[in-house]
Amino acid sequence: MRTPRIDILTLFPDYFQGPFTVSMVKRALAKKAVDIRLHDLRKFTTDKHHTADDVPYGGGAGMVMKPEPLIKALSTLKRGRKKVKTLLMSPQGKRLDHPMVLELSREKNLLLVCGHYEGLDERVMKSIDGEVSLGDFVMTGGEPAAAVIVDSLVRFLPGVVGQRESVEKDSFFNGLLDYPHYTRPRFFKGMPVPEVLLSGNHARIDRWRKKESLKNTLAKRPDLLERLDLSEEDQKLLMEARKELESGE
Repeated sequence: MRTPRIDILTLFPDYFQGPFTVSMVKRALAKKAVDIRLHDLRKFTTDKHHTADDVPYGGGAGMVMKPEPLIKALSTLKRGRKKVKTLLMSPQGKRLDHPMVLELSREKNLLLVCGHYEGLDERVMKSIDGEVSLGDFVMTGGEPAAAVIVDSLVRFLPGVVGQRESVEKDSFFNGLLDYPHYTRPRFFKGMPVPEVLLSGNHARIDRWRKKESLKNTLAKRPDLLERLDLSEEDQKLLMEARKELESGE
């Protein structure tokens, strides 16, 4: 199986030295589960000052990323490769969510473009397959979004996470938020671990976790429940969860 490759085009390649040298991304690179390559956009400029931006036509504040270095970089990075999915990190893009991350984790060739300033010259957009946003806010550049995408998708690559179940039980995997977790000590400042988790009865534990997952989702993200087709058993658990929330349990 060919190792998936992620290219990142950025004005600040050093930004990624921190995020990509720790935790899961570091493990994914060490296991060669992913091939990440950073590319400095300024290396694709042709003037002695390595200019990557200019003032906008029509006036106005801010700067716009120039088309020449961007097109040259995109053409160079795509050359000789098939089906390179090119995404621009942009506040105008589709909001990143679990289904998108799962979809991106299946791509064999990803090219992430980090926007800056007021954005890209519009003529570059014909070479972009899509735009991705972390939310309805603006950052100084697209580097944080690119790092988030890489961090979130490498968890789904084979061999990166030791226990596949830990990924499948995470929030959003089944459309719900995760259930509460507990570890030692059994008692902490007068607060005990729920008795059901100590019972050894896996059927009871699974039912408790499913209800707590539903309760957590109902309390924090009720909008997620509108998208789900819950089974009859899940509907019963949801009713129990709603009653417990209403009673303050």
